[in-house]
Amino acid sequence: MYNKLISFQNLYFAYKECLRRKRNTKSAQEIEPVYETTLWKVKRELKNKTWRPRPYRAFVVKEPSLREIFAADFQDRIVHHALFRIINPILEPTFIFHSYACRKRKGTHLAVKNLQKSLRRYSKYGRQVYFLKADVRSFFTSINKEILIKLVEKKIKDGDVIWLIKKIVLTNPAEEAIKVGDLSLFNKIPKHKSLFWVGEERGLPIGNLTSQLFANIYLNSLDQFVKHILKAKYYFRYVDDFIILNTSVKKLENYIKSIDGFLQKNLFLQLHLEKTFIKRIEEGIDFLGYVVRPNYILVRKGVIKNFKKKIFEAKKKSKNGECLNPDSLQATFNSYFAHFDHANSYRLKEKLKLNFENLLTA
Repeated sequence: MYNKLISFQNLYFAYKECLRRKRNTKSAQEIEPVYETTLWKVKRELKNKTWRPRPYRAFVVKEPSLREIFAADFQDRIVHHALFRIINPILEPTFIFHSYACRKRKGTHLAVKNLQKSLRRYSKYGRQVYFLKADVRSFFTSINKEILIKLVEKKIKDGDVIWLIKKIVLTNPAEEAIKVGDLSLFNKIPKHKSLFWVGEERGLPIGNLTSQLFANIYLNSLDQFVKHILKAKYYFRYVDDFIILNTSVKKLENYIKSIDGFLQKNLFLQLHLEKTFIKRIEEGIDFLGYVVRPNYILVRKGVIKNFKKKIFEAKKKSKNGECLNPDSLQATFNSYFAHFDHANSYRLKEKLKLNFENLLTA
């Protein structure tokens, strides 16, 4: 398995995957003229086990909430993709159907679509249905690395592949990280949500392809517990956000206790109880940027607010005589409207489209 992982062919395909949507970045442009030499160098390092992750670039994003992002060096991203290409086909069949993050032919839109289908099916004939919505407190910074590696070792038996996984997982990305962007934002992040504070034994960097896969491995234990021990039929998870449907409020309340107990005992995690609640489905399920009901789907108000904010800020710059980048504005518009397309949002789109066109012609 390891020989296949470090083969030039696998590294080449991993490199091509890294280039998608990143071709115009400085790091990609620096490597492109010498990519063959770079790939042979990476191959030698992996073969001789002298490879080690290079320093990360750390920055803070404001949307959808304030959080740290750790961007791996471009050469390291090639290694991440090469690893993913080999181990994901082994791990994929072990995941439940209704786990939607970082999986081919899954994603947010299918999760929302299937959730609505289940709402319709389950609430037929006037049946009153309730939903439990919950997430895990500080999930990525709370992942226990020792537990994660033990879970991986149950599925991956090649010792050399495990060596590489340990190199990636056990490296502390904050140790040599180069902070970029608005440095004052780092001070605004709570310590329990920052890899600069949680300690070396915990936490995965948000931004790595491998972190998303490892997150699925870690919470697959929860998925199996909910589906096979609690016997919850209608259960949907995207990273650490999950929904459970049931006709009994009492049963959903018991699920909260059982799930929180399982997480604490087996994964050293906790439910975010302030964000965990039970409601009637008629109130709408706020999930992945949408509000889902049996008969229609709306765009979440926060998403609309962010889009309007971007338009307002662009108008303000235009009035102040600043030069706007039409391509950047169009990309923002396309991104948001692709999100709106998966909801019942015709009137919303027509209104926002008019505001956007007025901005471009101002």
